[in-house]
Amino acid sequence: MTTSQQLFEKAKELIPGGVNSPVRAFRAVGGSPLFIKSAKGPYIYDEDGRSYIELINSWGPMILGHAFEPVEQAVRDAIQHSFSFGAPTRKEVEMAELIISMVPSVEKVRMVNSGTEATMAAIRVARGFTGRDKIIKFEGCYHGHGDSFLIAAGSGAMTMGVPDSPGVTKATAADTLTAPYNDLAAVEVLLENNHNQVAALILEPVVGNMGCVLPEPGFLEGIRSLCDKHGVVLIFDEVMTGFRLARGGAQERFGITPDLTTMGKIIGGGMPVGAYGGRRDIMDMVSPAGPVYQAGTLSGNPIAMSAGLAMLRHLNDNPGVYSRLEEIGTKLHTGFSNSLAKLGLPFTINQIGSMFTLFMTERSVSNFADAKTCDLPLFGRYFHAMLERGVYLAPSQFESLFVSVALTDELIDQVIQANEESLTVALTNA
Repeated sequence: MTTSQQLFEKAKELIPGGVNSPVRAFRAVGGSPLFIKSAKGPYIYDEDGRSYIELINSWGPMILGHAFEPVEQAVRDAIQHSFSFGAPTRKEVEMAELIISMVPSVEKVRMVNSGTEATMAAIRVARGFTGRDKIIKFEGCYHGHGDSFLIAAGSGAMTMGVPDSPGVTKATAADTLTAPYNDLAAVEVLLENNHNQVAALILEPVVGNMGCVLPEPGFLEGIRSLCDKHGVVLIFDEVMTGFRLARGGAQERFGITPDLTTMGKIIGGGMPVGAYGGRRDIMDMVSPAGPVYQAGTLSGNPIAMSAGLAMLRHLNDNPGVYSRLEEIGTKLHTGFSNSLAKLGLPFTINQIGSMFTLFMTERSVSNFADAKTCDLPLFGRYFHAMLERGVYLAPSQFESLFVSVALTDELIDQVIQANEESLTVALTNA
């Protein structure tokens, strides 16, 4: 039994499911999870001393690779002054100023401690601003584990949501409306049928939690127009895409300005952090400026702010990072596509910049229904074959990969070769 397996057996007696976040348990792919001991640059190392080329990067924040020296040094410098104060610091002001300068939609920003906290606060502020109760979300988009977001679509776009987790009340579900991603007509029906009742529409401008799914041409523009027409607060959940797809996130890349934006991951340089921001008139609803209450003892934590400032300053000052990320994503896409053609496999690849998913389905994937046609047992075999060849993927078909600039051309070639071999093994062992 490996050290990771031993740790997992012990963890299951102490922690629900043996993990502190469900996807880590490997249930979607089978087997036992790897327990990670350390990481540096493009590699992670498990408790058994094995190294892997990293294609998750802590689910997004390690855009410059693990333990990037300026970020590491910023944390070292910060901890000399203690770990938390529960009081305002200079770094919070500097972080707010930097975020506002980089993200097109943000005029004021509030720091929180996670992406989930950011999205929960954003919809509360939208409700307070509009005086309305309902929200619209999209099937397959994940916005954290807040009650309002754990809602599955009903029988169609006109059906109110039903709870997707025990503990979520029917009353909460009744205020959450769902539509298929990339379906403008469904959104229009929801808005017409719930006239003057919808406070906010929240979406991932590029989806990362049903795999990487891109907005179809005109979709984001149409959403912006519908929200304007119906007086709905448009919220972009850029926890994944923020500062990754462009300096100013997906909203800069697509040229669409939301009313509120939620952020996380990269703005903490790997430390736990989140933020939400947007139009001044909406953000001035937040306490103590306004009546909508939201607070957090560790919000704006000086260690997280130090790490995030080092990360964002590097991205802001080095635009070449984004051209390199585009290059890496394109090389992976091309290499994987060539392997699929060589093996005669009709699978789908979705990629934008440094976000990437190989879907094991012959259908193009533009929404959750398309993604659910994937061959999940085949993906599980492929995942383990990649691990055996030293490549660490997300342990679920329904997750995007996130690459970093630490990947060299040599490592990209290794990943492409491992992909071809792993696909062959996965198909052979069916």
